[in-house]
Amino acid sequence: MHFGFSYVGLIYLVMLMVPNIFWAKNKPKDYEKYVGNENKILGVLERIGEVLVSTIVLIFSDFNLREWTPWGIWLVISFVLLILYEIYWIRYFKSEKTMKDQYRSFLFFPVAGASLPVLAFFLLGIYGRNIFLLVAVIILGIGHIGIHLAHEREVKETK
Repeated sequence: MHFGFSYVGLIYLVMLMVPNIFWAKNKPKDYEKYVGNENKILGVLERIGEVLVSTIVLIFSDFNLREWTPWGIWLVISFVLLILYEIYWIRYFKSEKTMKDQYRSFLFFPVAGASLPVLAFFLLGIYGRNIFLLVAVIILGIGHIGIHLAHEREVKETK
């Protein structure tokens, strides 16, 4: 692992943040009703994971492009998952913006808005051979995916 700025990490964070900025202005109808039910422990794990992942992807240069080897497939798959994440959000923004729209499966990914970026960053950690990012993503994933699975379950129960 090598300390240094990661432009790939910055690109990943921008791809992650831009849809979330738009989402803040286009939250699903009744979203506030669901937020009040969130598990506090999962919320803490999510916040810790967000801070750790955001920091680690920027301060290690291991995530930057390097000479092509078969190991680079991890970066390619990771980036494809982030592209799918962007497409997921385009679908959401074109919808009626309900909780059901936000938690509809995308391709074969359940809670795609949570699972796709977590998987993408995990694979980025594998590509960079960075145990710190892998651990941080696991913490993030437990919190973030856990919260969104609970929301999805609530949406299905209110049908």
